[in-house]
Amino acid sequence: MNGADTAWIIVATALVLFMTLPGLALFYGGLVRARNVLSVFMHCYAIACLMSVLWFAFGYSIAFGSGTSGYWGGLDKMLLGGITADTLSGTLPEVLFFAFQMTFAIITPALIVGAYVERIGFGFVLLFSGLWMLLCYAPVVHWVWGGGMLSDGGIFGEVGVKDFAGGIVVHETAGLAALILAIFLGARRDPSKPPHNPGMVMIGAAMLWVGWFGFNGGSQLAADGGAAMALTVTHISAATASLTWALWERIKFGKASLVGMVTGTIAGLASITPASGFVGPVEALAIGAIAGILCQEAVVMIRNVFRIDDTLDVFAVHGVGGIFGTIMIAVFGAGSWAAQLGSLAIVGVFTVVVTVVLIFLCRMVTDLRVDHETEVTGLDLTVHGERAYEFNS
Repeated sequence: MNGADTAWIIVATALVLFMTLPGLALFYGGLVRARNVLSVFMHCYAIACLMSVLWFAFGYSIAFGSGTSGYWGGLDKMLLGGITADTLSGTLPEVLFFAFQMTFAIITPALIVGAYVERIGFGFVLLFSGLWMLLCYAPVVHWVWGGGMLSDGGIFGEVGVKDFAGGIVVHETAGLAALILAIFLGARRDPSKPPHNPGMVMIGAAMLWVGWFGFNGGSQLAADGGAAMALTVTHISAATASLTWALWERIKFGKASLVGMVTGTIAGLASITPASGFVGPVEALAIGAIAGILCQEAVVMIRNVFRIDDTLDVFAVHGVGGIFGTIMIAVFGAGSWAAQLGSLAIVGVFTVVVTVVLIFLCRMVTDLRVDHETEVTGLDLTVHGERAYEFNS
């Protein structure tokens, strides 16, 4: 065990959990109507709790078990069987590696929340999120990070896919699942309302930015120069994308909005995530500069051309950003074109199929969408019996 590596990953684990609670909860909560903000908090908090238990019970073993199959890790590490405080994973206690990866398993289904806010059944959220994490996310983790079929020595030969911190594993899977759910749900009855609290959105985005240092820097799994470089390029991409998003807004609409600028931050962070261990600051500047415009145009495309109410633009920002960053690894010569594009295609098809099947199965058990009266009144009071403010809008 290396003490420095262990200390850094303990901090990184806390930072990644901080991304979901409270970062993502505040970011998403500020973007919805006042009468639904607590439901967003509830979705994020409940998902964090449920994914923690399921990752401990089955998810970690499916992703990182010692099974020889290229498709899943087996169940030999179910309930952390055979793992003690002295068991090592590289230079880290394996229980710490488990905890670090658990925070990724928390935030990935939590990202999907943004697509279905203000109109989805709470029971459906829990049932779908739990099954999706186990049957979609955890197998993909094994394929890419657990020595499975897309990693080095897998179906693409000696050089497998390069995905440093989750462009495919986290952002592509969550983005596609969000898009499919938004299609099945249909649009909100009134999608025209603006964010109820842009200040809350900014605070949440700032927390995500800070937490992302643990997300990307921690994925080095060591306290070394690689972690420092990953942290640095993450910051540069985020800052650059924030500026290009705001500039593009100003050019098109005559004004640069706070919500737009911080959404650009998230686009830059998502786009640099897969590449953060393989590129330098100049490449990060280019990735961020393009991401701020590319993801903004993807938002317009999804909303206005395809007429899909992906409420908080999960696919346009996270899905498109993660896919773009994954491709840029090959553009900059740090990965194989075949492995990068092939893995995107394989994981994309797998995610869509699993998501569609789970939607059909889950809505046989519980309602996918709330009724008209609940949607009009707001999920906070109707579903959870609470309200965030004395008055709602």
